[in-house]
Amino acid sequence: MTIIQGILLGMLQGVAEFLPISSSGHLQLCQALFGLDEVPVLFDVFLHLATLASVCIYFRKKIWNLLKVLGRWIARKPQPEVTNPEDLISGTDAYGRKAIIAIIISTIITGGIGVFTSKVISDIPLKTVCAGFICTAMLLIISWYIEKHPRRPKNLKEGEAVDISPKPVSILQSIVIGIMQGLGTLPGISRSGSTIAGALYSGMDRKTAGDYSFIVSIPAILGAFVLELKDLGEVNEIIGAAPVIAGCAASFAVGYISLSFLMKLIRKGKIVWFAAYLIPVGVLGILFL
Repeated sequence: MTIIQGILLGMLQGVAEFLPISSSGHLQLCQALFGLDEVPVLFDVFLHLATLASVCIYFRKKIWNLLKVLGRWIARKPQPEVTNPEDLISGTDAYGRKAIIAIIISTIITGGIGVFTSKVISDIPLKTVCAGFICTAMLLIISWYIEKHPRRPKNLKEGEAVDISPKPVSILQSIVIGIMQGLGTLPGISRSGSTIAGALYSGMDRKTAGDYSFIVSIPAILGAFVLELKDLGEVNEIIGAAPVIAGCAASFAVGYISLSFLMKLIRKGKIVWFAAYLIPVGVLGILFL
């Protein structure tokens, strides 16, 4: 792999990791186009770590607040008087504790699914990856439709108003998102797209869905890195240090810009637009690859 190829793959990772179009699927397609047939999975994980750094910087305040909540929880210290009830992830200690429990549950479920998918990722054919693009598009469309047409609770009395106020992350939502994130480890299935779709489907508001989707990716990506560390020597032998470093730098820079852009689209309810890109790409890939 050349340094230019490393930079191009890093830029692609930076864009595709946060936009709901599947970074792993696009990396696999581009590696095939570049004739890079023996790239270790760890190289992709390195690029994911670079984009993870941009997540940590973008959400640094929420992450720090969660760490403080965890510290007070462990030390059994009183909650601070100043809180931010509009932040359903880390605005209050009560919200923060629910978010921490939810992150743990989502991560355990994702890890269980990821142990299985990690054994089959390298053997997935490109046509199947392209089919995954179409599946991601369908998830985006379904979540958009459900958000626009919310279900009326069965036990709601006639004339009683539906409570549509945003709520903190629930156990059920954490389970749904954990499953969707686990499926998002497969090339072609977007991690961000599937988790955000799962969050919206389970009744989470847009802002919280976007925040939680990326914060819960932190332990998942770190776990994938640990699992693939066995290939570290292979990465150095096949690829070399320079392309990896160049790719990670490009992935971090482009990733931060892409994340900022996507968060605006999420809050406007516009991520369904990406289905218009994924469907033709998936169909063309199935037909011609």
